[in-house]
Amino acid sequence: MLRSMYSGISGMKNFQVKLDVIGNNISNVNTVGFKKSTITFQDLLSQNMSNGGANPMQVGLGSTGASLNVNHNAGSAMSTGVGTDLTIMGDGFFVVQDPEAQPGEGQYLTRAGNFTVTAAGDLVTAQGYNVLGSNGQAINIAGYDSYAINRLGEVIGKQANGNEVTVASIGISTPENPSGLRKFGGSLYQMTAMASPNGINMQTAVQKNTEIGSGMLEMSNVDLTEEFTEMIIAQRGFQANSRTITTSDEILQEVVNLKR
Repeated sequence: MLRSMYSGISGMKNFQVKLDVIGNNISNVNTVGFKKSTITFQDLLSQNMSNGGANPMQVGLGSTGASLNVNHNAGSAMSTGVGTDLTIMGDGFFVVQDPEAQPGEGQYLTRAGNFTVTAAGDLVTAQGYNVLGSNGQAINIAGYDSYAINRLGEVIGKQANGNEVTVASIGISTPENPSGLRKFGGSLYQMTAMASPNGINMQTAVQKNTEIGSGMLEMSNVDLTEEFTEMIIAQRGFQANSRTITTSDEILQEVVNLKR
């Protein structure tokens, strides 16, 4: 009976974590570039009751979390009409850098392409991080009458005389294992050795065999129907495990009453 109580406790803890994951997914259903998370469980060690007989007699001791992964499937694209709103139509991430960090440091990956241009002509994120080109340098488009970003990820500046100049190419990085990235907040990811042993390697969209959509944003890949279904499962699982504890307590109470 004590084993059943501890098993119920482990189940309640796990389903509470599952509800936390689901709640975070739902709260970011409209977050640009957000990637949902999923959690899986596994059983704990089993206690041997007897070694006799043809098959081992074992009783499980509950469950524990096995993995908590980020689903990096692409979200749906939403048209905004803003020329600096970009989306990657394929694999890869934009590379941005904290302007206060040392050169080569403070770099992050993101799928959120809601960029703007500052008064100084820098292409930056909503947090003010510089968007990097394929050469690893911040993209600056000051000194041009107008600019545009084509499907190849090239930033084209138009001069007063009508000449067009390729200012830079949007840098794209594709980690070998995107699930190994660490969430930093603000739809940013930190590179880790688990994601890519070679660190951030930037190339052009053409080199990465992908395209850049201008005037569009990639929305969250959270599916509310799926999340609400998983929420019901987690709720029922939590209730069932709590019932296990309640039933075990009632049985223990009956055992105590035998003395009377």
